[in-house]
Amino acid sequence: MRIIALMNQKGGVGKTTTTVNLGAALAEAGQRVCLIDLDPQAHLTINYGVDPSPEMVNLYDVMVEGRGFLEAVRKIEDNIALVPGSIDLAAAEIELVSVIGRETILKEKLETAQHDFDYILLDCPPSLGLLTINALALASEVIIPMQAHFLALQGVAKLLETVQLVSKRINPKLKVSGIALTMFDAQTKLTSEVVNELQSFIESAEGQPLPWAGARIFQSKIRRNIKLAESPSFGQTIIKYGPTSNGAADYRALAREVMEMTEATPAPAPTKAPAVVAPVAPSAPPVKPPTVSAVRAPAPTPAPVVAKTQAPSVPAPRPASTPAASPTAKAPAVSAPVRAPAAPATPAPKKVEATVNPTLDPAKLAAAKVAPPAPPAPVERPAVTPTPPSPEKKPAATETAELIER
Repeated sequence: MRIIALMNQKGGVGKTTTTVNLGAALAEAGQRVCLIDLDPQAHLTINYGVDPSPEMVNLYDVMVEGRGFLEAVRKIEDNIALVPGSIDLAAAEIELVSVIGRETILKEKLETAQHDFDYILLDCPPSLGLLTINALALASEVIIPMQAHFLALQGVAKLLETVQLVSKRINPKLKVSGIALTMFDAQTKLTSEVVNELQSFIESAEGQPLPWAGARIFQSKIRRNIKLAESPSFGQTIIKYGPTSNGAADYRALAREVMEMTEATPAPAPTKAPAVVAPVAPSAPPVKPPTVSAVRAPAPTPAPVVAKTQAPSVPAPRPASTPAASPTAKAPAVSAPVRAPAAPATPAPKKVEATVNPTLDPAKLAAAKVAPPAPPAPVERPAVTPTPPSPEKKPAATETAELIER
């Protein structure tokens, strides 16, 4: 069973017309439909040719007087039943102001009743009062009939806030199924602009925990049709009054879309489960363990290499070059400066004893009774006799000058 509330706080957008004719189209398709009139104007009741007289048990008696839900149900046609409204519903909000749990009175009444309806359609009043809250607390889906006008677009924002509030506090299962465009005129530019704004608004809510995240704009647009305006005066639906009219064709197409949603809703549930489980299992665990072991494995290797090369004196600088085999530069940088000064300190005295020439050892020379080699004889240098200085010869120019002076 699907319980659908058709609501819009803006009046004159086609809520009652959509409720009447959508219910008739669903009944024509073989669905058992119950229509509940929550509007104090009782236009849904009048549209089916029922006079809302005070003697008739109506929704006011169910909510305020405590009558049973099935007492107010009236069979109109095959597969169509009606819970009539009344002008007395205008006072229900005031009379129920002190009642605890007044927001869920209609839900409790319907849960206690035994019925076999496939669809229950709620015609809400053009307000966000107590009657509308009762409808939202009972419904599982919301369909918003609206005109493609600017003011109707502004009213949708407030309506969605109310739906979100009820979904959060009273009815967690509540969601917005879609938006049905009524009195549609595809030839105007304003209509296309409003539709584009609605589409972008709905797409922006995808993936978020919002009641309208999975909403749609129904492909079946309800076109302007004079037959839809004439049918209430005859107390008939468009399916009977003008079965071949555009209005009847549009509401039949809308009913098919609504029925297809019943089959489409359970489809996405099984597809999400394997998509989440598959990538999570193999990815995370195998990556981290090998990276940790690869870094820690070469760390202990440079320690035994440095300890073996400390004994000889000549290969002391080699420990700095041997750790180059490790992939990281952290191991040699720490071990080289600490162990380098310790190497030359201990082997220094051993080098002096090991490098003594055994042939010149005095103990061995005494045992062999070999005289030490004699010191080399001094080499005599020849005596150098000084030669007297020879008189300096004056140049020829100075001699001629002396002769001239004389």
